[in-house]
Amino acid sequence: MLKAVAVIPAYNEEGVIESTVRAVRSIEGVERVVVVDDASSDATSHKASQAGAVLVVNGQNFGKGGSLNRVLTALDFEVLLLVDGDLGEHAAETSKLVEPVLAGEADLAIAAFPPPRTKGGFGLTQGLARRGIKLLTGLEMRSPISGQRAMTRSVFDAVAPFRKGFGVEVAMTVDAHRAGFRIVEVQTSMSHHETGRDWAGFVHRGRQFADIFKALAARAVRGGG
Repeated sequence: MLKAVAVIPAYNEEGVIESTVRAVRSIEGVERVVVVDDASSDATSHKASQAGAVLVVNGQNFGKGGSLNRVLTALDFEVLLLVDGDLGEHAAETSKLVEPVLAGEADLAIAAFPPPRTKGGFGLTQGLARRGIKLLTGLEMRSPISGQRAMTRSVFDAVAPFRKGFGVEVAMTVDAHRAGFRIVEVQTSMSHHETGRDWAGFVHRGRQFADIFKALAARAVRGGG
């Protein structure tokens, strides 16, 4: 039977990383959990190690895509599960992504999130990602920038290296579809930290929007495959 390796990129998640790791370790079929601490300034590394994760610590901040690229090329796995560090106990629901991939029913499974509990931005970033993916692939995505994903080794080999910055998920989806892989979205009830309508939140979403636009633009110029 295929086995999955879970990789959790994390930055300053000391308050929740321990429960995230324990939740992922409880998933049937996941044989190892690796946390990539992206040069956190808090106790993320200590908490992740206490929870039983294999720990990789970046000497500097590489961002999500850079952190994943640094680790995954040297990691042996048949199925890869990517989980955000801020999910806490909700991370156990990523079992719904692992199951169809391990069963051979999908090559890339993506978690669809319920609507946010609080209104953060104006939906521009999600809308851009959703419309861009639809235009380039024909796929209708509910959660186009969801970071919770399970994939086969073949998918990883086709889409790696991951794009740096916030365009990693959109680029991955487009590239996997163009390579002919089966992509499914799986509805979940997961939630994680939501940015608010303050200056920091708007700056964060602005960076997301710019990175996603660049990822889509690069693939539009490249054309279909």
